[in-house]
Amino acid sequence: MKLQVATCLLLLALMPCFTAFGQSLTLQDCQVEVKSSFRGLSVADDNTVWVSGSTGWIGKSTDGAKQWEFKQVSGFEKLDFRSLYAFDSQNAIIANAGSPAHILKTTDGGNTWQIVYQNHHPDAFLDGIDFWNDREGMIYGDPIQGRMFLLITLDGGKTWNELPEAQRPRLIEGEASFAASGTGIRCYGKSKVIISTGGKSSRLFVSNNKGELWKALTPPVIQGKSSTGIFSVAFRDKKGIVVGGDYLQDSLTVKHVLLTRDAGKTWQPPATTTRGYRECVEYIANKILIATGPSGMDVSYNEGRDWQPLSDEQGFHVVRKARQGKLVVVAGNGKISWLHSDK
Repeated sequence: MKLQVATCLLLLALMPCFTAFGQSLTLQDCQVEVKSSFRGLSVADDNTVWVSGSTGWIGKSTDGAKQWEFKQVSGFEKLDFRSLYAFDSQNAIIANAGSPAHILKTTDGGNTWQIVYQNHHPDAFLDGIDFWNDREGMIYGDPIQGRMFLLITLDGGKTWNELPEAQRPRLIEGEASFAASGTGIRCYGKSKVIISTGGKSSRLFVSNNKGELWKALTPPVIQGKSSTGIFSVAFRDKKGIVVGGDYLQDSLTVKHVLLTRDAGKTWQPPATTTRGYRECVEYIANKILIATGPSGMDVSYNEGRDWQPLSDEQGFHVVRKARQGKLVVVAGNGKISWLHSDK
């Protein structure tokens, strides 16, 4: 097990202060001294942040992303932990992409990890994790034998059970999901969950009862190739947004961002769109959204109807806001930054 500690500095090479509509955002960058592509990111509150990534690296900050401690998970140094959910500074869950699939849980701040689930099926590929509360959560993955793979926990991730086949949506051949930012699944409200798929077919699957029954939505997003489709979804009541595109053509700006105001019955493109393919979209305030991808970050101040550049910094994959608080953190290829807002 390797241990690294990093601190944050103001990165003036980015747009250090971006102001619009009375909102000032300051981007601060962390010096990360480990080689890992971070796609797992969980911000529990304004102090507690975890990241996870390739070659078994896990990072944690307990002072609002200013100082970091990094460790490789012992015995799992070759895995890519793309899925992460942190409850607090001591308790977190990680899952790797690829087969065999492992879910690990820590209760001592990441010093030790226990295997709580394994799947050796050759098609096992976990894409994301989210929770409704401290006990009930769901993990989804690429299809196995034609049906979306779904796991559920009722005890805070200590144990995981596969949903019965009849409760797992049947997918079209070539339809899977992207483990790009962990935001292809959103558990919200008391029992709602929404999951995105992509590839040759790209859809949203919505359940109002924690996966017992599902309804499919069909946003007219770019699709048809294994590199295309929805990569991230965010919903607030009936208002929602999907972002994605074609990761092999990241400058393409056709049918890669879509909005709904009626729970997915109809979809519209924004008036001004993001500057290309985006892997993650996140609400950071009531009407403010940030979308990020390999070519940069964009911000919207009117619920996604108009977008403008936030940063040209390349290599970020995921952006998340604190579940309890205002802290916003972005992570990617060997880099972590956090956004400070004056609001």
